[in-house]
Amino acid sequence: MCRWTASVAHLRPEPALGAPAAAAPPGRPLPLPSAASLCLACFTLLLVTSGTATGACAPGGRNEPLQMLASGVNCSWTLERHTRSYNHLEGDVRLRRLYSANKFFLCIDKTGKVDGTRRKNYAESLMEIRSVSVGVVAIKSVSTGLYLAMSKKGTLFGSVKYNPSCKFKERIEENGYNTYASLRWKHGGRQMFVSLNGRGKPRRGHKARRRHPSTHFLPMLPS
Repeated sequence: MCRWTASVAHLRPEPALGAPAAAAPPGRPLPLPSAASLCLACFTLLLVTSGTATGACAPGGRNEPLQMLASGVNCSWTLERHTRSYNHLEGDVRLRRLYSANKFFLCIDKTGKVDGTRRKNYAESLMEIRSVSVGVVAIKSVSTGLYLAMSKKGTLFGSVKYNPSCKFKERIEENGYNTYASLRWKHGGRQMFVSLNGRGKPRRGHKARRRHPSTHFLPMLPS
């Protein structure tokens, strides 16, 4: 890119910084720039053009590569790294039936009772799972309109109004099932999970653990 073949005349030492440049003898052309100076100029020009083309140096909304180079500022460090946005996840709604590893579908009846059923197409087991923030969901029964909620003591119930007790942290486990832990409440520093025991009855959140099959749910598409 910057190939330059220096002649013998160009191998003499350059004048010291600040010293006046020697005048060329009469009748002789001025000496050409050295190979190092020419390569440095090419490299500077390459930086300027590449920064302008890619928009890498755009302080204040416009490209100012020459001013940046003149001030000695490194363009690569003047750009702020923007945090990746996950706002597209907020408000996402899925219609699912939460099928537990114990072979029960989670349901909420009109009285607010949370239970498990083996009936596949049971109306009260169809849930609306809405993302309220990254990794946090609200679960609502489509037929009853009640939100799944957990009390401070770890009891599951259906809430008429959406409130902080209705927020659950959704996590995909290694076996492909999901777990749902209360975002608001903990017991002794431990998370409390939505859980159905072997008889399909809800367990207290503080008695469930992440590795227990009773806390594992598979969100199934409604048939």
